[in-house]
Amino acid sequence: MVEICGTPTSGEGRKVTLSYYEIRLAGTLPPEALVDFEGLTAEPEPVATMLHGSLPDQAALHGLLARLELLGVRVLEIRRGHESPPP
Repeated sequence: MVEICGTPTSGEGRKVTLSYYEIRLAGTLPPEALVDFEGLTAEPEPVATMLHGSLPDQAALHGLLARLELLGVRVLEIRRGHESPPP
């Protein structure tokens, strides 16, 4: 599993708590699309892709969803998981 490197901080130097998400997508993502999703891991499944990882806030989640929409990827499910990735 790939995580965002380092401890993210806000503009004022405060630590930012990351939220862990699992996002199920229809079909598979092309490898070049994963470059845009730093800190997230993609696990291809038979007819879907599970994209998972930690994001700093809901704005980052909405940005990710907007990029997926631009790629024409259909989001099937979004689940907010543990505050940190499972072991």
